[in-house]
Amino acid sequence: MQTYWGIDLGGTKTEGVVLSAPKPDAVLIRKRIDTEAHKGYDHILNQIVQLIDMLKAETGQQPERIGFSTPGTFDPARQAMKNCNTTVLNGKPMKQDLARLLNLPVEIANDANCLALAEATMGIVPDVVPDFQTVFGVIMGTGVGGGIVVRAKGRDKRPFVLNGLQGIGGEWGHNVLEENGYPCYCGKRGCVEKVISGPALQHYYQQISGEAHTMQEIMDRYQQGNDLVASQTVNRLLEYFGRAISVIVNILDPDAIVLGGGLGNIDLLYTEGVERARKYVFNSRELNTRFLKPKLGDSAGVFGAAML
Repeated sequence: MQTYWGIDLGGTKTEGVVLSAPKPDAVLIRKRIDTEAHKGYDHILNQIVQLIDMLKAETGQQPERIGFSTPGTFDPARQAMKNCNTTVLNGKPMKQDLARLLNLPVEIANDANCLALAEATMGIVPDVVPDFQTVFGVIMGTGVGGGIVVRAKGRDKRPFVLNGLQGIGGEWGHNVLEENGYPCYCGKRGCVEKVISGPALQHYYQQISGEAHTMQEIMDRYQQGNDLVASQTVNRLLEYFGRAISVIVNILDPDAIVLGGGLGNIDLLYTEGVERARKYVFNSRELNTRFLKPKLGDSAGVFGAAML
């Protein structure tokens, strides 16, 4: 039996899946264990090996190769991890170490790339745009990330992740969006992530109102129509989302954009947010890109890893 193996490495939990086919309903097993990242890099590797051994034992299957969704980027030039929220991974030759420990070919991509690949192969995109050429996958939540999936030409029409020369393909979250905006950990100010992520919007609301609220509470107040600061905050999200995503459309011109992460559940992004983008797209105010809600939920990371 041909099987597809994926591991989604998170800061708290690490999840593994074995699929009998590239379909969301073809799961042979899904299993999670604690990452225990505070115990260091070597311990994380040992946890991964332990999880894969569990998957082997419970399925009776052996992987031929394994894909990994990681909380950061693999730099192909330096052959090391970078930009990882789980900071003990940064600078580590994780791909080589995993291939050595598992004695298997290994592929690595960050969580946004895996979301894009999962939704392009097993999720919402085949339902809506089955003949797509390019998909951009967005994660908007605690941070802002992105991933690019393109379809191969010729007889091999499989979709694949476009990582880029430096492993930073799709990283729209660290383009400057607001001149002299909030400082970002990357060293710049006013990055997309520091304008339209959940924490950035909550901070904006609190600065003006003096009150701390979650993004869900801010949206509720906006819907009630009696909170001026909530209206300002939502308008800020929609306007700056339109500006930021229009740059992606102008550069990639994708068939579909999938909006994942917590903020991807905000319905206004698919209506008013798209209308704001229309103003900035270099196409005489015409915007035919499909903006889609993800279908796979929190399964996208591990399914995308398997599809690597």
